[in-house]
Amino acid sequence: MRHSAIVIAALLTATISATAQDTLHMGPNMVYNPSFEEYRQCPQRIDSRGTLTTVDAWYQPTAGSADYYNVCGRRECQVPNNKLGSQPARTGVGYCGIYCSQDNYREYLQTELREPLVPGATYEVTFHVSLAELSPEAVGTLGALFTSYRLADSSYNILLHREWRQVGPARQAIATNFTPQVCGAPDQPLTDIEQWQRVSGHFVAQGGERFLTIGNFAPASRSGLVSRGGDEAILRGAYYYIDDVSVRCLDCHQLPLAPKQTANHAENTATSTPQPPKVGETFVLDDIYFEFDRSTLLQQSYNALERLIALLERYPRLKIEIGGHTDGQGSERYNLRLSESRATAVRDYLVARGIDSRRLQAKGYGKSRPRATNATDEGRALNRRVEVKVIANP
Repeated sequence: MRHSAIVIAALLTATISATAQDTLHMGPNMVYNPSFEEYRQCPQRIDSRGTLTTVDAWYQPTAGSADYYNVCGRRECQVPNNKLGSQPARTGVGYCGIYCSQDNYREYLQTELREPLVPGATYEVTFHVSLAELSPEAVGTLGALFTSYRLADSSYNILLHREWRQVGPARQAIATNFTPQVCGAPDQPLTDIEQWQRVSGHFVAQGGERFLTIGNFAPASRSGLVSRGGDEAILRGAYYYIDDVSVRCLDCHQLPLAPKQTANHAENTATSTPQPPKVGETFVLDDIYFEFDRSTLLQQSYNALERLIALLERYPRLKIEIGGHTDGQGSERYNLRLSESRATAVRDYLVARGIDSRRLQAKGYGKSRPRATNATDEGRALNRRVEVKVIANP
């Protein structure tokens, strides 16, 4: 994958300059809720052990809690004045915040793009950061990582790519650092506590990347860590506010259209069933996401659930089993319980939307039915899924 030099510039009131031709050819922003203006409830507090659930379309991929700030929030998470400093939003009334320096505690933001990236297309990525006033340190290597699968890690540490490899006669778990497609430079630490700074760059997509993760993927020793003083009793390390995220295609108008879905793929989705589904037919309910290690549905799941509801309404005598599946990490008992609660959460959503509960069964399979290897992050992401099986169609 080709990487570009990264431009990091302090911004005052000016926006990114572009020629009229660049503006004409640049595609629309592929990021939902790019400036964090849409939210479910006003933020209440900053909690390193909490879960980001209040802001629409964004979540945390690890146990490290990303934070949400809004003018409507309580005192410690308000805009502009909050627990970690004072900073007006660059756009609107809200922004997020993440902790970025110590290897044994990191925070990240993740979202799903509006559509997968086009292979061979060049994309411009931009996001804006401001160092919290109470941060005694700053780093330079904040970056944007694009993956074809959703990242999920139970630790509070730096986010790593993990896979099993055969080393001699034994298999060992190997952890390596991710390489974000766009990343700031370690010799240009982001130290501005007054203005928003821009992190931006271009890269060529491999194709199929659907998820964007923002944070510091470099070890502290390679992050350009600098000390600037501050109140270490409140915060150690570097904490950044994040606002105005943009992912735009620069040349998609010049590329041939992406191939259409194959018939086999269409037959395995809830939205493309041309004939009434047959008893025993099973399909993966794509794009169902839950809070990390929980059974709470994330908002990104609602479109897929609405498509399932449309299918059930189209065939009112259809009865289905909703099967929850997990990856291979964790104990069998824990995964079975988690998969059951997630399947039940999907069933409860359908019932709340008017589907007769007698048409729905929820069952958890835990890690007993993997559809891919559990030795890689990609494989584990495929194994974490919700499947729908037709059990009656009288």
